[in-house]
Amino acid sequence: MAGLAAFGVFAAGCSTGGTGARDEGPAVPAPVERGVPSPTTTPSPPGRTVNAVALLRNDPRVSKRIKTILKPCDKDSYPVDTSYGELTGSSSPDVVINVMACGDAVGLGAYVYRETASKYVNVFMAEEPSVYATIDRGELVVTQQVYTKGDTPEYPSGEDVVTYTWTADKFTERYRVRNNYSRAVGKGELPYPEPPALPSEN
Repeated sequence: MAGLAAFGVFAAGCSTGGTGARDEGPAVPAPVERGVPSPTTTPSPPGRTVNAVALLRNDPRVSKRIKTILKPCDKDSYPVDTSYGELTGSSSPDVVINVMACGDAVGLGAYVYRETASKYVNVFMAEEPSVYATIDRGELVVTQQVYTKGDTPEYPSGEDVVTYTWTADKFTERYRVRNNYSRAVGKGELPYPEPPALPSEN
């Protein structure tokens, strides 16, 4: 799995330009109002980032299993993805944290934190294998692999994609989609037979 997104600084600007004659004649300049500043567009201030590892370790709702495996994969690099965005209508960006396995990057836990009274509160969590959460146009989208008998970790039977919306101070399920994977491809077999060898020139 891949996964990773970060809260960015958005900047908007206006530009004008272009040359050429006007068929209706010269433009009449608009009057300039004295003392009134011209409107400008300023970039949105960045939200303060959080220490995702410390946030998870200090959260009593996070399971001991997740806290036990929450260790660096390489030096001080932790298997944690952190995303910032608007999910709950808070004045500060919400934080989505995904914990993954170091070896195969399989999602092990997904969490959403909302800032309330200068404190981050856990408002959503899913601690199941192969789970990953993202922000999509103001909604929480959680993807989880589905395994049936005989499946290997590399080849699940499908996935559930669930969309949640923040209503009445909690996330409620809005959509659920089940995607079933084909078993005919993806396990090393060629989808098409090899082309015949060309005859050698004499």
